[in-house]
Amino acid sequence: MKKILIVDDQLAVRRLVEMTLETRGLHVLQADSGEAGIAAARVGRPDLIIMDIMMPGGMDGFEAVRELRSHPETQSCPIIILTANDQKPERAKAFACGAEDYLAKPFKLRDLLDKVERVLADASSPGS
Repeated sequence: MKKILIVDDQLAVRRLVEMTLETRGLHVLQADSGEAGIAAARVGRPDLIIMDIMMPGGMDGFEAVRELRSHPETQSCPIIILTANDQKPERAKAFACGAEDYLAKPFKLRDLLDKVERVLADASSPGS
């Protein structure tokens, strides 16, 4: 069973993503901050991370992605950014940090599923 880590400070978003992904037989881990997301990724070894950008506390999603990319045990885990900020500079920064995809809130559940399925398929294909 594939494991997905959702990192978002909003419980309602985490639960919605969890319920949506569980309908596809995916196991969902949750974290409510960038720091907690990094810790959960190191311990849980997810197959994919869905990361918010704007979170309270000391670390935003960009910093968390850069940190994840800097450690051997998490550097190859694919990351989808899921955020309310849909501006071009933010998108560019997300990809520059190492994200594989980007989805703006509010989002359609079908779009989320499509992105998750595509990123997981790309990650498991030979030569990835």
